[in-house]
Amino acid sequence: MKIIPGPASLELGRKVADLLGVGIVPVYFKTFPDGESYIRLDGKSEEQIVIIQTTGPPQNTHFIQLFLMIDAAKDLGAKTVKVVIPYLGYARQDKRFLSGEAFSINTIMTLLEASGVKNIITVNSHNPEILKAFKIPVTDLSAIGLLAEYFKNKGFDGAFSLSIGKKAMDTVKQANNVLGGGFDCLPTQRDRITGKVTIERQSLPVKNRDVIIFDDIISSGGTMAKAVKIVNDQSAKRIYVACIHPILVGDAKNKILNNGADGIVGTDCLRSSVSVVSVAPLIAQALK
Repeated sequence: MKIIPGPASLELGRKVADLLGVGIVPVYFKTFPDGESYIRLDGKSEEQIVIIQTTGPPQNTHFIQLFLMIDAAKDLGAKTVKVVIPYLGYARQDKRFLSGEAFSINTIMTLLEASGVKNIITVNSHNPEILKAFKIPVTDLSAIGLLAEYFKNKGFDGAFSLSIGKKAMDTVKQANNVLGGGFDCLPTQRDRITGKVTIERQSLPVKNRDVIIFDDIISSGGTMAKAVKIVNDQSAKRIYVACIHPILVGDAKNKILNNGADGIVGTDCLRSSVSVVSVAPLIAQALK
């Protein structure tokens, strides 16, 4: 096995290769003046190849780079090509909410199937169930335990775990298995047209307690900021936000902190200023 660390996951790819004790195939990449992507793999690849490439912003560029790497690896003689996509872009459009909408994740998976990859590994995809419907085997890993362990080691044993939305209850159940301080969710409703999320206020057992709010993705930060304020208004001791995919567009980070969060902790599924927990051990174990 050899690892190809994609342009969007250079550091993560190298960490995984180190943990597995395998070699890497260096990637040379650039962007032409007209905006097109250039990829060159250094050397033959006549064995099993694993490409690690996250597909966060700019999603379109990172997906094109991924497809170019897959094709180049096959041209260079790779027996099989697996791809690790820590953040799977376009996964939030997992159905047609309105008539005529593009089924975005279906399009992405169709392209990956056509590229000839053997299987795919993702981390906390937005809707893992939808991925089971496609021809390529998809393994969706969970990094919630890694985040919870991080907080436990920082002295947050017994913290209360909170999710946004009932669909994320499994997330905080996983966190509670590590932290042991109980868990609950803040119910939400999403407008199908505008995408605006409304959070239902409710009483929580958080007074004078540490609270960790877990989420899979933080993009604009608006919903998380509202959740933090609800918890802060109920006199929590310390409030931290734990996120698998910290996109953090614009002033999202400040928005969350200004509403009462003491800090934000994310994983290196995406590179950001809060990406302090590495998913490399999780991915390495899955590849074994």
